[in-house]
Amino acid sequence: MTSVLLDTPPVFDAVLQDGLRDLLTWRRDVRGFQATPLAEGTIERLIATACLAPSVGLSEPWRFVVVEDPAARAAVRANYETCNAAALASQDGSRRALYASLKLSGLDQAPVHVAAFAERDCSQGHGLGRQTMPSALDYSVAIAIHTLWLAARLEGIGLGWVSIVDPAAITEILDIPKSWHFIGYLCLGYPSEEHDVPALQRAGWDERRAPASRILYR
Repeated sequence: MTSVLLDTPPVFDAVLQDGLRDLLTWRRDVRGFQATPLAEGTIERLIATACLAPSVGLSEPWRFVVVEDPAARAAVRANYETCNAAALASQDGSRRALYASLKLSGLDQAPVHVAAFAERDCSQGHGLGRQTMPSALDYSVAIAIHTLWLAARLEGIGLGWVSIVDPAAITEILDIPKSWHFIGYLCLGYPSEEHDVPALQRAGWDERRAPASRILYR
């Protein structure tokens, strides 16, 4: 592959900088979706953008499964219900009632379902950067998911990450190779509502903390 050495780096002006900040601020974990389908080719295009994400050793370990089969979707839904019931039972006191009131998935309404996996036996990248941290493959896929999230939001499309599922069960339901490690189950579609405050904050589940409280200096 030929490359060009640039005399000057690309310049991202204040308008783009502010726009990126707005995009990050308005990213939402969407749970309610309109029935409106995404235009043909949209999910493939968004995934192509996700594949611009950085990956350890240029391994590109992400594998995306677009789940269209109704039986597979129903099985995923059933697994979510089982896992969610267990999570509810683990809550104590008033927290249990609050948990029960939360809408934690958009599996029924979202027009598009995508399961994301990391190829653990990935030969691409020749193992660079993952001898001491093999989990860097998983981190690479997480970054790709975030890239997909932002690309979708930029087009007014919402994404919800459903984590209340059993990874082994999802892998079996979708008949996935054993070397693929489950990272996340994603629901995509046009949001049914827009709010300036994320849902869990509105519900009183928890609050964001000041960024300074998350920095340690040594």
